[in-house]
Amino acid sequence: MNRSRTTKLRTVSGLALLGMLLLIGGIVEGHAILKESRPAAGSTVKGPDVPIMLKYNVRIDAKLSKLQLLHPDNSTSDLTIDPQQTSPDTLNSKATGLIPGAYRIRWQVLAPDGHITRGEIPFTVAGS
Repeated sequence: MNRSRTTKLRTVSGLALLGMLLLIGGIVEGHAILKESRPAAGSTVKGPDVPIMLKYNVRIDAKLSKLQLLHPDNSTSDLTIDPQQTSPDTLNSKATGLIPGAYRIRWQVLAPDGHITRGEIPFTVAGS
């Protein structure tokens, strides 16, 4: 093989590899990953009213997202997401009237890449 053909082949191969890496990086970055929460996972908070904040690594669609509260007796209740988001990557809500015990926030969000991500955040409400 002559030198110019080898150089062209390496250039094309390098560009193809770069394109694949950029595509894969964009796909991974598009998934919503929970970066921060209040209450924090495993924390103990005072009740009976608990403000909720979930912050993700990307913009999320609040209208197509869901929050549920799992109570100590294993019942669930839907949480209302504040329509006035403080930031496009953050969901805010409030759980009210909580009695002492172990709770979990179950979340489901839609990311810009079209994928739905789910998770749970356990926390405890302490007695007065």
